[in-house]
Amino acid sequence: MTGAKEASPTSSKMPRGIWMLGFVSLLMDISSEMIHSLLPLFMVGTLGASALMVGLIEGLAEATALIVKVFSGALSDYLGKRKGLAVFGYALGALSKPVFALASSTGLVFAARMADRIGKGIRGAPRDALVADIAPPELRGAAFGLRQSLDTVGAFVGPLLAVGLMLLWDNDFRAVFWVAVIPGLLAVAVLVFGVHEPDRPAPTVRRNPVSRANLLRLGAPYWWVVAVGGLFTLARFSEAFLVLRAEQGGMALALIPLVMVAMNVVYSLSAYPFGKLSDRCSHTKLLAIGLVVLIAADLVLASSAHWSAVLGGVALWGIHLGMTQGLLATMVADTAPADLRGTAFGFFNLVSGVAMLLASLCAGLLWDVYGAAFTFYAGAVFCLLTLALLAWRPKPG
Repeated sequence: MTGAKEASPTSSKMPRGIWMLGFVSLLMDISSEMIHSLLPLFMVGTLGASALMVGLIEGLAEATALIVKVFSGALSDYLGKRKGLAVFGYALGALSKPVFALASSTGLVFAARMADRIGKGIRGAPRDALVADIAPPELRGAAFGLRQSLDTVGAFVGPLLAVGLMLLWDNDFRAVFWVAVIPGLLAVAVLVFGVHEPDRPAPTVRRNPVSRANLLRLGAPYWWVVAVGGLFTLARFSEAFLVLRAEQGGMALALIPLVMVAMNVVYSLSAYPFGKLSDRCSHTKLLAIGLVVLIAADLVLASSAHWSAVLGGVALWGIHLGMTQGLLATMVADTAPADLRGTAFGFFNLVSGVAMLLASLCAGLLWDVYGAAFTFYAGAVFCLLTLALLAWRPKPG
């Protein structure tokens, strides 16, 4: 799991299906980030929500997405099929987008956010397991890095479009939200027609993937990865708070999404190179370096709300994401049996989902009671705790 690995010289070409899954993620992220880069400002400025309410909605929505993954992942293992669940999840996400444009209260925003994230939860674990099924083992880190990189291209193109349309349409949030529907529908079309699931032997007897015997089969190294991922997630509260930090610096409303653009440009450029690197070096060392980078990001963001400090902090945040997110997915895939990959990604995200809810609620509470700096200092403390856990890992077997 953590040792150095040599890539095979005979299978260096990335499969077409990985590229298609990457473009699906790119299109859906354009759709989602056009909305999400503006949503905290829409909730606070237009609907009158508090920072705690933003944290509650974001935390519940993101946690729901991660928790739902455990059921969709197990179901994909039980059925022996993954693409159908992924299509359903992407379609639900696309169909939730018009509700944001129609929302007149935080209740409707919450309903739309939940529907969107439930769709993400349904598609997430089957899609990640599909990446692991399609990619050769020696290219697995690069495959997860490539998909994450394309996903993140969408994550900065979306805010860029939002900024342009906000300037063009005089800060009309709802008009921007309507435009976001288009790339969401295109993502579903690319998945349906562009991705072919590899043939897998049909199970002769269908067994419960979450039975006690199968959970024991996952083994101590896998559950250690789950624990590391959960503790790490406590250090990574919702990125909505990066947007709110930018607003504190007095940046023009229409330009605030550029903060997310900067973060996601760095994320996109770093995800694939670090994914390739993870195929050749120690996973735990690379993850530890990513945690140190996140500590630096937290300290910079805590120090000042000036635009230069915010941009520096979110750039470091983007580097840490590029180093760690594909890496954690690779570590899950490497430690789980092939027939339990969907379940493995599901449980990994169940634990991370609970952690995301707690992290976002705590971040909102600290923000309202003690100020923004406390929120980022708390994130740095959880990074230190995760580094301590990395110092110990179980041996396979």
